[in-house]
Amino acid sequence: MENMIQVTVLDREGGEHLLDAPTDMNMSIMELCKSYELPVEGTCGGMALCASCHVYVLSEHELHEPTDDELAMLDSAFFVQNNSRLGCQIKLSDELNGLKLQLAPVGG
Repeated sequence: MENMIQVTVLDREGGEHLLDAPTDMNMSIMELCKSYELPVEGTCGGMALCASCHVYVLSEHELHEPTDDELAMLDSAFFVQNNSRLGCQIKLSDELNGLKLQLAPVGG
């Protein structure tokens, strides 16, 4: 299907979810996960203010550099790793076909 990619998301229990993702709706990874009812809060609505959509990028896709706001939020998040990103800041695009992510643990 045109304007669709596939994204693999590992949930917090290790389950693998293959998600069909539209690239023509300006959706983020956070919004995609929520649409598939995966346990991603997105409490701030995608403004990089809460880190409840924290993910680990497992594939080698080149993503845009994190903004200062995203880095500041990750700096205060729990369980941050070198491959940590906020799902709300990763917009779906054709270049992300095959992207693989893992939902980060919650709390601290």
